[in-house]
Amino acid sequence: MAESEQELESLLMKVKKESEKVGLKLNIQKTKIMASSPITSWQIDRETMETVKDFILGGFKITADGDCCHEIKRHLLLGRKAMTNLNSILKSRDITLPTKVRLVKPMVFPVVIYGCESWTVKKAGC
Repeated sequence: MAESEQELESLLMKVKKESEKVGLKLNIQKTKIMASSPITSWQIDRETMETVKDFILGGFKITADGDCCHEIKRHLLLGRKAMTNLNSILKSRDITLPTKVRLVKPMVFPVVIYGCESWTVKKAGC
C-alpha cells in the first residue's frame, strides 16, 4: 500500500531488487495495481502495469470503493451450496433433528461467516 505514485514505484523497485537477490524475477507485466484515484495505466521501468477495480486476495474480493455487498452475497451463496450438499442428510427421516443441527453448525455457519470481521457495515442493505 502506498500513498502516492512515487511511493508505490519505490516499493515496487525494492521488491524487485530484493527478489533478484534470492534469484526471483518480478514480472511487472503480470503485476496489477488497484488505486482509489482514477489511473488508467501506469509504467515502471518502461513496462506498463494494468490497473484493476477489484481483485481476490486470500479468498476475499477487494474493491477500490471498499464495498463488500458482493462479498456478503457470495458467502451467502456458498452457505446455500453447503446446505444443498447436506440436502440428503437433512431430508433423511433416520437422522434426528439435534444431529442435523450438530451437522449444520460446523459445516455451514463457518462458510457463511468466514471473513465477516472485515466486512464494512452500512445503513443501507445489499
